[in-house]
Amino acid sequence: MAEITRKLITDRLGGVQYDRFLFYLMGPYKSFNLNYVLDEHQLAGIDTADLPGPIRQLFQNRESIDDAQALLRRVQGKLRLNPGVNAFLALDVDVDTDEVDAVTQSIEYTRCSNATAFVLPFLGHNFGVGEEAGSILETLAETHSERLLFVHETAVTSAMIQSANARWDLRIETYETKPELVEKLRRFIGEVMHCERLGELSRLE
Repeated sequence: MAEITRKLITDRLGGVQYDRFLFYLMGPYKSFNLNYVLDEHQLAGIDTADLPGPIRQLFQNRESIDDAQALLRRVQGKLRLNPGVNAFLALDVDVDTDEVDAVTQSIEYTRCSNATAFVLPFLGHNFGVGEEAGSILETLAETHSERLLFVHETAVTSAMIQSANARWDLRIETYETKPELVEKLRRFIGEVMHCERLGELSRLE
């Protein structure tokens, strides 16, 4: 069975300015698709102009099921450039789920990372992210809470986040635009880096 270590992760990622600062970026890989729940007849009878903004987005993007992963990739790329941290998705490390199941992988990536963010966009299939996040929190919240961030689009409501916040006092942020999301992640990364420099958080080797 593959052993997930910081060395394994860094060996499989490209070089960046702060290659020892691992930033695990979690989020849905698929966008919500109305075709999953509505048939063509129902879709044809809906005038999207009459719908509220967030719901209108669902109809306008119903074919773009890869948008969620594209969002993560864009955010990852921006963070690798500025501030230059080793931002990565689980896909980048490429550990076979037959060797290590997805939830265990996420726990180990979080354990190895200097910081981890759970990104929940409105159009994403967020159930799987919530399930993995719950497992991570059960295992690591007491030791890694200052290294964890939930950031969700303002239209997202999640009972899981609310209950997890009540239980573990999590740091939770919201965003409305993609630039705002990136800036909040950069600020979080900067705070973790600062705490490591001051010795308030241990440096990971």
